[in-house]
Amino acid sequence: MRYSHILFDADETLFSFNAQRGLEKLFAQYGIHFTEEDYQHYSQLNAPLWVQYQNGEIDAKTLQVTRFQHWAEKLDVAPQTLNDGFLDAMAEICLPLPGARSLLDALQGKCTLAIITNGFAALQQRRLEHTGLADRFSHVVISELVGRAKPDPSIFAHTFELLGEPEKSKVLMVGDTPASDILGANRFGIDSCWLQHPGQSCPEHIKPTYTVTALQQLEKLLLAD
Repeated sequence: MRYSHILFDADETLFSFNAQRGLEKLFAQYGIHFTEEDYQHYSQLNAPLWVQYQNGEIDAKTLQVTRFQHWAEKLDVAPQTLNDGFLDAMAEICLPLPGARSLLDALQGKCTLAIITNGFAALQQRRLEHTGLADRFSHVVISELVGRAKPDPSIFAHTFELLGEPEKSKVLMVGDTPASDILGANRFGIDSCWLQHPGQSCPEHIKPTYTVTALQQLEKLLLAD
C-alpha cells in the first residue's frame, strides 16, 4: 500500500450522525415532540457555532452549552444536562456508514489507523464500543481534549507525535468536511481524501488529493496500490 497510516474523521465519515433523530430521542424524555421547525431552528444556531469552534474562536464547552440555551430556559434544565443527554442519544443510535466496516477490516494489518475528530469526548469511546470498532484504531484524537480543532495544523502535529512521526508522504486523511478535514490536511502537508456526500461542494481553495462518493470506492482505491 502507498500509505502506512490513515487518519479518519468520525462523524459522517465512518459513523452516521443523524442529529435530528438524536434530538427527537432527547426531547421525548421531556415530553416534547421535537418538530422539523425545531430542528431547523437548532441547526441555524448550531452551524455557526461549529464554524467558530473550528476557527478557535470558542471552546467546546461554549459550543455545547450555547446550542441548548434556548431549550434549557424553556424546560428549566441545565444546558449541559441537555447536551449530555443528546450525546447519550447519539451514541445509542449510531451505526457505521455503508462500507465502513468492510473498509476497516480490509485495512487491518496493512496500515495503522487512527481517528481525528472535532466531535466530543463523551460520545467517541461509547460509539466505538457500541459499533464494535474500538480495536481498529491505534489512537483516537479528540479536539475537545487536545484544545485545538481541525483544520488547525497543531492537532495533526499532535497526532503525528502519538504515531511516532511517520513520513508525511505516507499518511492520508479521510473526511467528509472540506473546511476541517481537507483544509487541515492541506495546511499540514499530507494527502487527503474527501468523502463527498450528495449536495456537497468543495471550495476552490481547498484541494483534496482524491474524491470519493462512497467508502467502497475508497477501499478499492487504497487496495489497488
